[in-house]
Amino acid sequence: MVRLRYGGRKEVRMFRRDIHDVSELVNAFLRQNGLETPLLQRRLIDSWGKVAGKTIERYTEEKYIRNQVLFVKLSRPALRADLSMMRTELVNRLNQEVGAKIIIDIRFY
Repeated sequence: MVRLRYGGRKEVRMFRRDIHDVSELVNAFLRQNGLETPLLQRRLIDSWGKVAGKTIERYTEEKYIRNQVLFVKLSRPALRADLSMMRTELVNRLNQEVGAKIIIDIRFY
């Protein structure tokens, strides 16, 4: 916006409207383009080792999410049995790590 001041000098004023944080803009873009959920799912899968522990991660062969269920392939049957008893706790910790409710259950196979 340009205004003339007395004496013929120009005064330039800038108005700040709609100021948004960059993270808000990125999240809105991801949400509008349907990319928010896949990104959060990827983050959840990547956080498996941090939440479950390095030892369990060593015996993990494959991980994927389908219909809000995390499927984890483990190479040790005894480990499968132990982790099955901790399913609810692992679901809560994984969702908390990502900051959203991405999964509702874990299946070990």
